[in-house]
Amino acid sequence: MAQWAAFESQHPEGSLEDFFRYSLAGKVKPRSGPAGTGKLIPDLNGRLVILLRRIGKFHIAYSNIALEGTGLAQMEEFGILVTIFNMGNPIKSETIYNNIMELSSGSNMLIRMKKRGLVREYDDKEDKRQTRLELTPKGKKVLFQAKDRVMKMAGMLVHDLSDEDKELCIQLLSPIDRRFSGLFQKQKNKGFETIYEENMR
Repeated sequence: MAQWAAFESQHPEGSLEDFFRYSLAGKVKPRSGPAGTGKLIPDLNGRLVILLRRIGKFHIAYSNIALEGTGLAQMEEFGILVTIFNMGNPIKSETIYNNIMELSSGSNMLIRMKKRGLVREYDDKEDKRQTRLELTPKGKKVLFQAKDRVMKMAGMLVHDLSDEDKELCIQLLSPIDRRFSGLFQKQKNKGFETIYEENMR
């Protein structure tokens, strides 16, 4: 019962099937790094973050290869198109922040995408201070052409995992995404010690 309560507090929308995967993951014994080697050996937290970072680098590298010939220059452009398509006619700044980009970098990327005829900007009817985005017919065509390659690439990256393992990874890592999705833009201009204290409360 205690284990179920702990699971439910962390994953309120989790199913019984999710709970069984969670229980199995809890039985995996952590490996300790070699001691006294004179080398910089990451702790458990470091090993996990390094693993995620390396997978992220593989993802970006292979994605950029997969996008060759699609009309998109990099994975971030694909993310921008997906966000605009899914959100309908989103506010420009929301589109950029949703893709975890700086406003200046995202704005420059959108300028390049507009020049290539992929997106269009227009003033919000209710708030003239806001700029909204929409995909052009060319942008939609490019998006769906690129989608097929991106999905093949994603399948290639996680080919060695079963669907159950993929679901477990998503379940275990989603709380990290939820936490920092709500905090990153608020904290990015603060000092690290302040950020650390706010996240460790």
